[in-house]
Amino acid sequence: MTATSVEPVEILAFGPHPDDVELGCGGTLAALAARGSSFGIVDLTRGEMGTRGTPELRAREAAEAARILGARFRTNLDLGDGDLRTDRAAQSLVVDAVRRARPRLVLAPLVADRHPDHVRASRLVSDASWYAGLAKLETGLPPHRPDQVVFYAAYVFASPTFLVDVSASFATKIAALRAYRSQFHDENSREPETYVSSKGFFDGIEARSRALGRIANVEHAEGFVANVPPTLADPVAAFLGYEGGKKE
Repeated sequence: MTATSVEPVEILAFGPHPDDVELGCGGTLAALAARGSSFGIVDLTRGEMGTRGTPELRAREAAEAARILGARFRTNLDLGDGDLRTDRAAQSLVVDAVRRARPRLVLAPLVADRHPDHVRASRLVSDASWYAGLAKLETGLPPHRPDQVVFYAAYVFASPTFLVDVSASFATKIAALRAYRSQFHDENSREPETYVSSKGFFDGIEARSRALGRIANVEHAEGFVANVPPTLADPVAAFLGYEGGKKE
């Protein structure tokens, strides 16, 4: 990790592989950026075990996707694709990223998601975010514990703790995903077809966001799972417009 690339942000999103953050919470990040919030992305692996493309190409694609979403920075911890490391050294790198970024909110993959690396990443990020707040864990950086770690699903359809309206940012999410030309559907590609490169994969992304959007009575939504429910200062405002009334 290039330490100088990590700066303080309000939200820090971790992805097991480049493109997972875009898949799971890209719309939310783009929506928050449009409102003036700051976020950074930390990829835990280079995606070197992917069937299509190369790690070098994927790094360029990831940089372009981060630019489209509005990220303040994007860095990669290179913890090994296909058998993501969760040892003490790996944990220390995540602690370091959290302490440098000092986010209020951390976004991490859901532990029940499809890929085994997502399972490993979920626990790694959750644990390290807690340990980052321990004053006696000396790393040369001041301790910092985020207010909360919440989890996104890149593939499985999980029952959400809360939903985020991404109707206005859904096109930005898709544009960021399209930056990964090596990974997703390309009629001119001669590489083997994979689960994510199939022609119908993007149809599934849209169907998922529309299904979650119907729950919230909006066009598109992303869902998140939290260990504790968020506290609403104004539950009336939270449901404003749900039954078709005018939103202020």
